[in-house]
Amino acid sequence: MKISSPAFQNNGSIPPKYTCQGKNVSPPLEFYDIPQGAKSLALIMEDPDVPCCVRADCMYDHWIIFNIPPSTRQLAEHTTPPGIQGSNTSGQNRYTGPCPPDREHRYFFKLYALDCTLNLTTGASKTDLESAMQGHILAQAQLIGRYEKS
Repeated sequence: MKISSPAFQNNGSIPPKYTCQGKNVSPPLEFYDIPQGAKSLALIMEDPDVPCCVRADCMYDHWIIFNIPPSTRQLAEHTTPPGIQGSNTSGQNRYTGPCPPDREHRYFFKLYALDCTLNLTTGASKTDLESAMQGHILAQAQLIGRYEKS
């Protein structure tokens, strides 16, 4: 399984358009080689480079989506994806773009293929999602983007 974006390469710079310094809209994403038998997909976008003095867990969750139909092969830029939106660190059920407070940060887009749909509701946290996915992950892939404020 693979996740990519036509907007940036793996380990490349995320264009400002998709950040707090631009339009703060979600980037386009593409999914490949979803395994047969997948019943749903889940997507987590997270920043593990947050200074621990800002957040004790040094993590910021930017986007949580689950129960995405497994037939989904792309998420268009600035669209509400199919599936259920979870709650990001700012408490919103939507995409929040990169906005690092100090230096360049890495942003991990993690895609999971699951053997079931999840019994979670809108606003579920990343912790809720990760717990519900336990034992149901058929495959996973990730795309890393980087961003530093100018």
